[in-house]
Amino acid sequence: MIIQGSEYKTPGQLIQSLLDSRGWTQRILAIVLAIDETGLNKIVAGKRAVDAELALGLSQVFGVAAEEILDLQKEYELAMARLLARPDPRMAMRASLFGELPVPEMIRRRWLPGVVDIRDVEQVEAGLCHFFGVQSVEEIQILPHAAKKTNIFANVTPPQLAWLYRVKQLAEDMMVAKFSEKSLLDAVQKLETLRVSADAARKVSRIMMESGIRFVIVETLPSTKIDGVCFWLNNSSPVIGMSLRFDRIDNFWFVLRHEIEHVLRGHGRTAAMLDTDLETDRSSQSASISEEELVADTAAADFCVPQESLEKFITKKAPYFAERDILGFARTLGIHPGLIAGQLQRRTGRYDLFRNHLVKIRSIVRPGSVVDGWGDVAPIGA
Repeated sequence: MIIQGSEYKTPGQLIQSLLDSRGWTQRILAIVLAIDETGLNKIVAGKRAVDAELALGLSQVFGVAAEEILDLQKEYELAMARLLARPDPRMAMRASLFGELPVPEMIRRRWLPGVVDIRDVEQVEAGLCHFFGVQSVEEIQILPHAAKKTNIFANVTPPQLAWLYRVKQLAEDMMVAKFSEKSLLDAVQKLETLRVSADAARKVSRIMMESGIRFVIVETLPSTKIDGVCFWLNNSSPVIGMSLRFDRIDNFWFVLRHEIEHVLRGHGRTAAMLDTDLETDRSSQSASISEEELVADTAAADFCVPQESLEKFITKKAPYFAERDILGFARTLGIHPGLIAGQLQRRTGRYDLFRNHLVKIRSIVRPGSVVDGWGDVAPIGA
């Protein structure tokens, strides 16, 4: 027997129709099914739901598919829920905030002061308002109906936005020297002398602040793939943020010099220059990479290893690069062999080679720097 869905609104109406067709009373059906008559009365009246066991019994007695009886029950319950439900306009907003922002990680890293339990929705929303510097959660940038104010952090994912705001928070709280292009060019010359050893990198933060750069290190967030960023708090306050997600000497110097080039060229004033996946060789993708990124890549590569010298070295030594050749080349240039190893990896695409020279540097750079992450929470003003 096939149920015509438009004929019955509830399973009870169907059961009553089947009883009428046979001239049965509810008591007779209760006896046949060996169930309580009172319970059956409630089902027919729509006050109790049909369960799977009863649906199978009705199927045996009346020849109606149990699945169709249960589908009718589900349709009725859904219709009643829609009738009684009170639409919650904030549900979509919460879906965006809690589903897209890395709220658990932000709580764990204490970016939302006073918030300890993600289930305390009001407290979390207040913490997010404080974090993003808005009066209400509706103004948070990721929400589709948020007022579209001019914002340097455009076209980024919600996790990337959270990372950027943390960098901005820390940068705003810093005291640095007055910035000028000359001061930064002088800083670059000082940085060049630090490439000789990993330990020398501990001086980077001081040199950057003396040049007027607000230099901030914030541990990356899952799925962001951020290496660094350059933006300006105002016309005279450039910010460089780094994630140090790859704890290697070559990556550190490449990303740092990349961001410095953005500052020197005035990039990031109207929209942050967010750099992701700088680890890969992007020479084959030049058609899809902006001019700003290409010039920064070039400056960074030349800073790590003068590219003209590298070309001669590769031409002379390829396809085999002996350990003694790399060490000798590094001594000649007065740089750490890890910088040569990193550039050779990028050029050859063989990231499994020369890894013994790619020393860790995060623990060297962090002391004396403004750092948030790896268990440290950078203090900022309220």
